[in-house]
Amino acid sequence: MKSKKTLVLGASENPSRYSNMAIKRLVDAGHEVAAVGLRKGEVAGVPIQTDFSALKNIHTVTLYLGPKNQSTYTEAVLELKPKRVIFNPGTVNSEFIEELESSGVEAVDACTLVMLSADTY
Repeated sequence: MKSKKTLVLGASENPSRYSNMAIKRLVDAGHEVAAVGLRKGEVAGVPIQTDFSALKNIHTVTLYLGPKNQSTYTEAVLELKPKRVIFNPGTVNSEFIEELESSGVEAVDACTLVMLSADTY
């Protein structure tokens, strides 16, 4: 399996958060993981950054932010030119999806945890 460098956007140190579970599962599955959240921290050895400054060669962005909190990051995500963006449950935003698709980025309405379990990631 080829590692797909993944950015978890909306990362949290709180173990009950899906973003936290996703980081752990992605690391366990052998993917290179970057994380951006509101507060710095660390999950499964992955540092949580508060900005996009050090991000390069991101294959997939997996969103754990509701639509109203995504606007802060839309430009930065588009500038990363990822191959795909996964809209996890509760994050679907048709405006952002349109922007991504018109930029040639695949927008996926799915759940990262389910994709990893079903081996469709």
